[in-house]
Amino acid sequence: MKRAALALAFLSAFPVITSAHQAGDFFMRAGSATVRPTEGSDNVLGMGTFDVDNNTQLGLTFSWMATDNIGVELLAATPFRHKVGLAATGTLATVRQLPPTLMAQYYFFDSNSKLRPYVGAGINYTTFYDSDFNQTGRDAGLSDLSVKDSWGMAGQVGLDYEIDQDWMLNMSVWYMDIDTEVKFKAGGQQQNIDMRIDPWVFFFGLGYRF
Repeated sequence: MKRAALALAFLSAFPVITSAHQAGDFFMRAGSATVRPTEGSDNVLGMGTFDVDNNTQLGLTFSWMATDNIGVELLAATPFRHKVGLAATGTLATVRQLPPTLMAQYYFFDSNSKLRPYVGAGINYTTFYDSDFNQTGRDAGLSDLSVKDSWGMAGQVGLDYEIDQDWMLNMSVWYMDIDTEVKFKAGGQQQNIDMRIDPWVFFFGLGYRF
């Protein structure tokens, strides 16, 4: 009995090791997601290429660990709103978009590590809506704006730092292949412009393990 009591006392002197990421865990992360387009397009009406500004929204990711090292993650966010224009004219229109992205991930180190860097690869679907010219665009004779939805590949690198058994800090960088077609009328004439948005997405947030 004395030996058992001593063993229990010895073990209680050490903290319990908990797995930071293990098979079957489900995580939700929330934080700021900033989309920074690296845009390019066909020449627009002889005035250059479209410019698209950055935008920051609430980002959400939902992850499930298939094994201690392999996970699946879905990226979601509140709608991003971008100003689109030309260097010669300034902003001509605004466009809203949602870019849900599904990733397969590999987490480095073992499940007891407080620090878990990871890489991921997957597919992105971006849907565009509420596309409309502003007064500047309308005064220039532009109308009937639409932007085609896009499918493309995506990649990411990220890092989780475990605060305690339930909470973690996260930062990650995503790259998305977004190619689309912009349609509009200029002076009543139909215009179709191929455009590459191809943004980097920077995510900083807090995660919770269920």
